[in-house]
Amino acid sequence: MFISKKHHVFAMDKNNEPAAKAIVPSRLTFETLDCFSEQISCMEDKVPNLDFDQINPATGPVYLEGIKAGDTIAINICDIRPKSPGKMVAAPDLGALGKYVTEAETLLVPIENGQFTFKDLTLPINPMIGVIGIAPSGEPIPCGTPDRHGGNMDTKLIKAGTTLYLTVQVDGALLAIGDLHAAMGDGEIMISGVEVSGEVDMTVSKAEGLQCDHPIIKTDQQIAIIVSAETIDEAIETACYEMALFLERNTDLSFTESGMLMSACGDAEISQIVDPLKTARFSMPIDVLRKLGVSLAF
Repeated sequence: MFISKKHHVFAMDKNNEPAAKAIVPSRLTFETLDCFSEQISCMEDKVPNLDFDQINPATGPVYLEGIKAGDTIAINICDIRPKSPGKMVAAPDLGALGKYVTEAETLLVPIENGQFTFKDLTLPINPMIGVIGIAPSGEPIPCGTPDRHGGNMDTKLIKAGTTLYLTVQVDGALLAIGDLHAAMGDGEIMISGVEVSGEVDMTVSKAEGLQCDHPIIKTDQQIAIIVSAETIDEAIETACYEMALFLERNTDLSFTESGMLMSACGDAEISQIVDPLKTARFSMPIDVLRKLGVSLAF
């Protein structure tokens, strides 16, 4: 099923009208606008001139038939095809370095043959999804804000080959995605990665036997729990706590032993520090989880 970028929202909302309905399991292709709603076409298009009511559109939402509140869905990302050029911006008071920026700047970043060109540098792309989420059961949440429902997590591990797990809050889930990046580093410290429009292929199914109060991602190398909070310290602490609970529930380790093992071979990582809530993750290696007898067949 193909979902056009013509159908997009600016908030994850249980009252959003579905752009499409899909029977789970299903294969979906989302066409997305970039995070600027394609307002930037040249280097003279700078942040102060943008309409911020049009920032972070998410294509969809898609109503998932047969999915009920309380279910967990597994979103397997099959392919991400970024469209050239990418766009990057900087402006005073935006991002971790914004207080040192004196005037707004915009860069257009060509993308070709799996590489992007930044000034005189040619570097490999690492396409990933910035905004991917479902409708919250409470008040609408702008697409630019991450939380337990997903949203603007800006986590570079959400890429082709990754499976994202989300606990559904309303019947049908109302899945929407946007804010693709051709490349982005942890933190996204200058407010933008290499922002692109493009297409994403994914499969969506119902996951069994997984508890996830926060988003979980599984790659071929790691399991990570993603947490967003008011501060990065709170996000990291909660991600650590949730991983310790995960290990306690799924192994013979106590909570304290889980924490000690995490300290020995796990990683506390920053996803982004520029959105209204900050996002961190804690990851554990797949091979360690297998040795502990953790079932990964969810």
